Amino acid sequence: MPINVTAAFNKFQKDLVNLDPERTKNARVSRDWLLSKINGFTGFFPLYTEKHIYFGSFARRTKIRPLDDIDIMIALMAVGCTYSEDLSGNITINVPDDCDAYKAYRHTYGNTLNSIKVVNEFVRKLSSVDQYRSSDIKRNQEAAVLNLKSYDWAFDIVPCLFTSEDSQGRTFYIIPDGSGNWKKTDPRKDRDRVTTINTACSGNMLNVLRLLKYWQRRKTMPSMGSYLIECMVLNYFEQNGSCSQYQDMELASLFDYIASKIFHNVPDPKGIQANLNDKLSWEDRSKISNKAAADALIAREARIAESNDDHKTSINKWRQIFGGDFPEYG
Repeated sequence: MPINVTAAFNKFQKDLVNLDPERTKNARVSRDWLLSKINGFTGFFPLYTEKHIYFGSFARRTKIRPLDDIDIMIALMAVGCTYSEDLSGNITINVPDDCDAYKAYRHTYGNTLNSIKVVNEFVRKLSSVDQYRSSDIKRNQEAAVLNLKSYDWAFDIVPCLFTSEDSQGRTFYIIPDGSGNWKKTDPRKDRDRVTTINTACSGNMLNVLRLLKYWQRRKTMPSMGSYLIECMVLNYFEQNGSCSQYQDMELASLFDYIASKIFHNVPDPKGIQANLNDKLSWEDRSKISNKAAADALIAREARIAESNDDHKTSINKWRQIFGGDFPEYG
């Protein structure tokens, strides 16, 4: 057991928070193999292979244990299809009558592409692969979900189309919305933002971000959601501009930040959704704020104890914040 705070945090991250490196390596190999199988499908949608993209927290290296899902977006060629967007951001994809690739997947009595039918075709095609015959494969909202018996994680496979540049020179990915139509997203912006901020913070930010994800997942407050807290932590470090290599030095200020900012709008860094913080009730926000403020005080007490070389007291304070799985002193 550790006898100083730094060793305690390092052990905590290694054993309980960060993904296991060997499991991560195996997951990437499995993911790449799956992508190669999809690219090799015959009698399938025309694929825009250059625009396939890995997305989600696993791809951004912000995921914490357990490794339970891996996200892949599979890009399709448009082959004459066009899209339109209404004032609410809902997208429809028009399929012309001479588009053999997609005309069988249009809405009944319409000429627009039905995203549910497209996802179901992914499910059907994956089910035909010999290696996946004993797997659980189904549609879940916008994704075809592949649960392999040999792994603990599932693959969420999301079909998408890639847009031409708009009047402002922007491009987007268009993915299913879960109800038959489509919506915009851009995982490139999330990926690049994490990399840029972590680099500006000398590579130290990711460990702190993962600690905050672990903290918010505990049953001591309402859940904020993984992506929301990720964006809030990124906002903090984007403003702060630096991050210590010692995780405990950042936490008190981060808790203060969350205690305040949880009451505010959190803008979507992709510029697609107006506000990411639109699901929590005022009561839930108050509970999160109170917990963050209380833990900020405990974190400062832990830092004072550590500065006085009382590592046992400091570690016990951190155990109050992160729970009994945080390493004990000694």
